[in-house]
Amino acid sequence: MKTAVWLYLFLFVAFFDLHAQYPILTPFAISLGAAPSFIGLMMGMYSITHLPGNLIAGFGVDRYGSRLFIVFSLMAAGVVLLFQSHVSDPWHLLILRSISGFVLAFLSPACLALLARITSDRTEQGKLMAGNGLVHTLASVVSPAAGAYLVARIGFTTAFTLLGWVLIVTAVCALFFIKDIPLRPAETSSEPELANKTKDKLSLEPSAPIPWLIYVLPVALSCAQGILSFELPLLAKTQEAMLTTGLLFSVVSIGALVTLSMLFLNRISAFQRTLWGSLALALAYFCIASDMPAPLMVMLFFVGMGKGIVLPALSTLLIEISGGNRYGRTFSILSIAFSVGAFIGPLAAGHIRDYVSPYYIAFIGLIIAVSVLPLHISRSLSSRTFFS
Repeated sequence: MKTAVWLYLFLFVAFFDLHAQYPILTPFAISLGAAPSFIGLMMGMYSITHLPGNLIAGFGVDRYGSRLFIVFSLMAAGVVLLFQSHVSDPWHLLILRSISGFVLAFLSPACLALLARITSDRTEQGKLMAGNGLVHTLASVVSPAAGAYLVARIGFTTAFTLLGWVLIVTAVCALFFIKDIPLRPAETSSEPELANKTKDKLSLEPSAPIPWLIYVLPVALSCAQGILSFELPLLAKTQEAMLTTGLLFSVVSIGALVTLSMLFLNRISAFQRTLWGSLALALAYFCIASDMPAPLMVMLFFVGMGKGIVLPALSTLLIEISGGNRYGRTFSILSIAFSVGAFIGPLAAGHIRDYVSPYYIAFIGLIIAVSVLPLHISRSLSSRTFFS
């Protein structure tokens, strides 16, 4: 479990560093003369360049392990931030964000695969995934406000430089303290008897191909998150307003922290948590889109609560369906789905926000995903897992 502790520590630092950029990237791009549609393109390109990195990670993590991919991702992202601190043209920022999107694409599949390999017990794997969500959320509670405060105090250039060096130091530490876990015999052995024994230990049910319809949900989730990440920073017109925007992002994370702290939710099947959490999240976005007579912070808090239920449950659901095999590829495809949605979200928001609230796209996408999620799932999960 030492590997899990070190991994959580480095993930906290990495997520803190990355989320600190959320409220400041849009104002930074505007200060360079970028239009809202260009900002949407920039955010979309950051996500779409995840795709080749996700594909490489999918095969590379299963073959070579997670450690080197984690170190490379953090180190390269830190170097890109150092260059970003000296950008003076929107197109240069677009190029650097595209490179950053590629190198960071290795981080999530590598970390999730390493966590999944720590234990073969399904309950423990679920707890590790929930721990990953908790670390992610804890980092994102304070980091947006911290990023906005940094810029207000020391400016964009110094802030990006500082964040870049933090990532580089984290990468060096990860190189020495993160240890790879060997592939299980079921993933590598050519002896049927040994593979079958290990497979029985990994899962009570036989594994089945993962239905592609499951990946509609992460596309919709990241599309909605991309829209939120695009819209909220546009509320900031001054450096003082950036602090308020950072607090709004923190409110979302606090909502996620609340549901992640409800440990009794882990007793509910991963499928049920994924399904009903996604429906609640869709309704929260609908409330924002329709200008419900409620404070924005309250509605963002409920958005965070929905995310806190869905994200760890979705990872656990994929582990259950995968049958304990090829974690690298499973989480690589998940990251690809997140990347596609994160590309669509801000790009669409930048073009339609003058005509209709982009949050309606988030609502519609999530409702479609919730509608198709149950289809074919019963073929991949036993009746105990599906209905419990």
